[in-house]
Amino acid sequence: MATIKVSAPAKVNLTLHVTGQRHDGYHLLDSLVVFAGVVDKLSATIAPDLRISVGGPFSMGVPTDHTNLMMRAANALRTARGVTKGAALTLEKHLPHAAGIGSGSSDAAATLAMLAELWQVAPLPATAPEVVALGADVPVCLCAPRPVRMSGIGDVLSPVSPLPDCALVLVRPPVDVPTGPVFQGLASKDGDPMSELPEGLDYDGFVRWLMAQRNDLQAPAEAIAPAIAEAIGKLRSLPAVSLAGMSGSGATCFALVKDMATARHVARIVQVAKMDWWVVPAALL
Repeated sequence: MATIKVSAPAKVNLTLHVTGQRHDGYHLLDSLVVFAGVVDKLSATIAPDLRISVGGPFSMGVPTDHTNLMMRAANALRTARGVTKGAALTLEKHLPHAAGIGSGSSDAAATLAMLAELWQVAPLPATAPEVVALGADVPVCLCAPRPVRMSGIGDVLSPVSPLPDCALVLVRPPVDVPTGPVFQGLASKDGDPMSELPEGLDYDGFVRWLMAQRNDLQAPAEAIAPAIAEAIGKLRSLPAVSLAGMSGSGATCFALVKDMATARHVARIVQVAKMDWWVVPAALL
């Protein structure tokens, strides 16, 4: 029986502007989202029912019942397409969860694509209501691995100009940052949107553009978890790092560097200094 295997890459918000809040409580966002070459590994095989097994270095705490986001995605596709078959899902968890890099959302998006192939049904569009209902990051993760401008409540996705060659270092100190309190700590929920990304930027031009943007969630996240500020400060202190910031609502931080050789060098320096931090060099996909 055929087994389908896919990868679910880390999602990184290089910018994250909070531009409003709807009457139903959902926040309006404007974000440049990219994907990094560090991934969770998934597989699926036809089975009589839906089930999931989870392993890997970050498997601790990942549910294996119907609350798992991969299981919710599978059920959403099953219902939308009238599928009667099941699937045995496996997840090899290499990305930290609840870390601002959308690892659960990326897993859910990869599950939707994987099961559409396994069950031989039409995939759900990224902005389908069933996809949006799974969470704000799931639609954009269905666009992986290309850079995307994400706005609205995560349901408005726009292509962006090609980005220059560069690489990332992802760093997560061992702290948990609950998303709700971060949003509650916002000084303002009506910020200006992200400025347009010009076409044809070289690396230095891209860095200058990013420096003029924001992550509105960074300050309230740092207030909850000062280790985030420590991580960003450590990255900014290194001469090879052009820019450092926080992804999503934290606690993962990123450094932008020119190439993978530089990323590996920076990652080694940070890892030696902070052995209990999750540190990985990653290509920009």
